[in-house]
Amino acid sequence: MNRYPLWKYLTVLVALILGLLYTLPNFFGESPAVQVAGAKATVKVENSTLERIENLLNSHSIPFTASRFDMNGPVGTVRVRFDNTDVQLKAKDLIEKNLNPDASDPGYTVALNLLPASPNWLSALNAHPMYLGLDLRGGVHFLLQVDMQGALTGRYDSMANDVRSTLRTAKVPVSGVERDSMSIVSTYASEADRDAAASALRRAMPEMAFTNAGENGGKYLLTGRLTETAITQVQTNALKQNITTLHNRINELGVAEPVIQQQGADRIIVQLPGVQDVAKAKEILGRTATLEIRMVDDSPAAQAALAAGTVPFGLERYEDSDGRPLLLRRQVILTGENLQDAQPGRDQQTQQPSVNLTLDSKGARIFRDVTRDNINKRMAILLFEQGKGQVVTAPVIRSEIPGGQVQITGSMTAQEAADTALLLRAGSLAAPMEIIEERTIGPSLGADNIAKGFYSTLYGFIAIAIFIVAYYRLFGMFSTLGLAFNVLLLLAVLSMLQATLTLPGIAAIALTLGMAIDSNVLINERIREELRAGLPPQQAIHLGFERAWGTILDSNLTTLIVGLALLAFGTGPVRGFAVVHCIGILTSMFSSIVGVRALVNLWYGRKRKLRTVSIGQIWKPEKD
Repeated sequence: MNRYPLWKYLTVLVALILGLLYTLPNFFGESPAVQVAGAKATVKVENSTLERIENLLNSHSIPFTASRFDMNGPVGTVRVRFDNTDVQLKAKDLIEKNLNPDASDPGYTVALNLLPASPNWLSALNAHPMYLGLDLRGGVHFLLQVDMQGALTGRYDSMANDVRSTLRTAKVPVSGVERDSMSIVSTYASEADRDAAASALRRAMPEMAFTNAGENGGKYLLTGRLTETAITQVQTNALKQNITTLHNRINELGVAEPVIQQQGADRIIVQLPGVQDVAKAKEILGRTATLEIRMVDDSPAAQAALAAGTVPFGLERYEDSDGRPLLLRRQVILTGENLQDAQPGRDQQTQQPSVNLTLDSKGARIFRDVTRDNINKRMAILLFEQGKGQVVTAPVIRSEIPGGQVQITGSMTAQEAADTALLLRAGSLAAPMEIIEERTIGPSLGADNIAKGFYSTLYGFIAIAIFIVAYYRLFGMFSTLGLAFNVLLLLAVLSMLQATLTLPGIAAIALTLGMAIDSNVLINERIREELRAGLPPQQAIHLGFERAWGTILDSNLTTLIVGLALLAFGTGPVRGFAVVHCIGILTSMFSSIVGVRALVNLWYGRKRKLRTVSIGQIWKPEKD
């Protein structure tokens, strides 16, 4: 009656072993480390970089406990772990000096970091500690202000090109199109031309309002401004695109579980847990780049000027990834705002590696016109980082490209195609940003928060254990072991999911302890009730577990619904609390129904002539 089949005991045993394995890494703490990543989008960190750093440290007799090379997509990161912060700082200075001989133009980002100190055999089993939030681990917090005027300025520059393209398509003669502050002013030789232009532009560009601006020096003026709805849309898109770009850049640098989210209408919060060096954190944020597409001037006059070391008017000199100089026109054809996606691929005919770009509707229209008018000329994709521009690629235009699906091919390898796609996909900011607030939370403060949360949970567990054992005797001991099993499973699941633990999460663990004991109380009281009714102990135990199950399911299900609502509609700390709360409910049901029942069956199930059970005082009603 009260015996489990072997597979159920094995299930509980496997759950216990897995719980121990995946909870264990959380108790080893963290070690100081140095992290090396590329400071420029065109600088790659590879296995050879790891070997170079290891040889450098060995040659200077600087001991390190572990080192590894990680790939996050096509981006590599080197991390070296040390015994203490003194050695960490010494190693950081040495690596910085050797990898970046020119401090004004660094090729690598060398930053202080914290890494899990788990043994290698646990890491080999893919057992890693939970991520800790900023309040527990320490790190840096930034509040970024997005320059919405800059976003609008960029939008108006782009719209000026749209106006020129629309008028050319409509065959309306125009004397000039310029951006004037937050408007686009076009001039015409006659009033009829201006009226025709106004009709064509209103049809093609409904997001703009065009008005007659009168006459100036014999020229007829037409002014166009974005509507309020369009301005709001530009600002919203700029904010979303900047958040996406920050995610791409920071994630690819290997920062564990960064928090990047919108605050208000024009601000972004960035939290980088575990980053000790504020200056390097700023450098990581400053690496976000802007993307531009311009035409290359390969005319004989331009090449002669380039050979002579001069730059003609209207052109600018840049270098490609191999260091070759190019002369580009100042006019920006497209920006990163028009790029929706960039993925590596292969040409269907030649099977050569390629980069496939997807442009938005406006970008597709501009690109079609530009490629139609510049066949057999080169178009450069320019990436600006920290105020310096570099040509990522400069392919030759072979034919008109309509539809917004652009394929770039050439003498590139599959890895180079993947790298180029990454740069184009993650490199564009829709609007400039500046840091208006920064806060640093030291590791000591985070350790203090962890200690307080740990001891509050521990003392709560001890108080519950003392009460439950005193009240239910041996069954109280079973309940206490089940409670410990529940906490073990909860921490293991959080570690397996690589969840981020914060102070609200610790509060949810403490709450889970208090709620999990309810199931055991229901079971124990139900067994007492069956014993009071005069049933034999074995049957009372069996019916107690069976009949308490429905009540336990109902109570936990209603609590789980509340937790799911918090998870669906909450943000930030509320979601962190809800995740731990929901997982805790599921683990508590398993530990109380399956785990505790396994203990009871092991202890009492083998006794055929069971007369009494240790479940505390069984109060029986007095008979009249």
